[in-house]
Amino acid sequence: MVALPIAARSGAARMRGFTMIEVLLAMVLLAAGLALAFAVIRSAQAVGARGEAIAARSERMRAVEGFLRWRLAGALPITFDTEGGARHLRFVGEPERMRFVADLPPYLGHGGPYLHELQTDGRGSQRRLLLDLSMVQAGRVVAGTTVRPPEVLADRLQAVRFRYRGLDPQGGLGDWQAQWPWPERMPLQVEVVIEPDDGEAWPPMVVSLPHGSAGAAP
Repeated sequence: MVALPIAARSGAARMRGFTMIEVLLAMVLLAAGLALAFAVIRSAQAVGARGEAIAARSERMRAVEGFLRWRLAGALPITFDTEGGARHLRFVGEPERMRFVADLPPYLGHGGPYLHELQTDGRGSQRRLLLDLSMVQAGRVVAGTTVRPPEVLADRLQAVRFRYRGLDPQGGLGDWQAQWPWPERMPLQVEVVIEPDDGEAWPPMVVSLPHGSAGAAP
């Protein structure tokens, strides 16, 4: 047998091409690289989605808190109803409901004093925080002036809690109360706690009412 020159043997090897094992190994490496690339892309998308969700949640929280703070800080000691024909109602505060009067800017309605009714509806993690608006004149709600439908300030909530405080008999700030016991006068401060359905409560918001009663509660 005549031995082929080295150059001829190398050329023959190149012409023979890749073996099956080499092809399979290349496919495995390619698949691993693609899987890694897809995992990185999915991770980046997940991080981006979480970032967008956090940004949207923060923006929503700031908008709702800003609106509530603006409305509560503008509460006025105006009578919107009477109880028993003698007791003038100016601020009704309950654990999940508040009623008070504040001026409404013209771009939100017809302007002037409006009864603001903040309350929750729904059950479980599907609670909503609603705002009802009704015009007030001469110490009464004017029939047919309620703005409908109620404005949904926040939805998909786990809980909403309101608390109130005034002065104690010694002239200092009293304890927080879930029920404001003196509807004929306004509290000095209102606390709003909102828990969305993701279980992470918003920071408690405390608003001081400029027209809150300066005298000690009886």
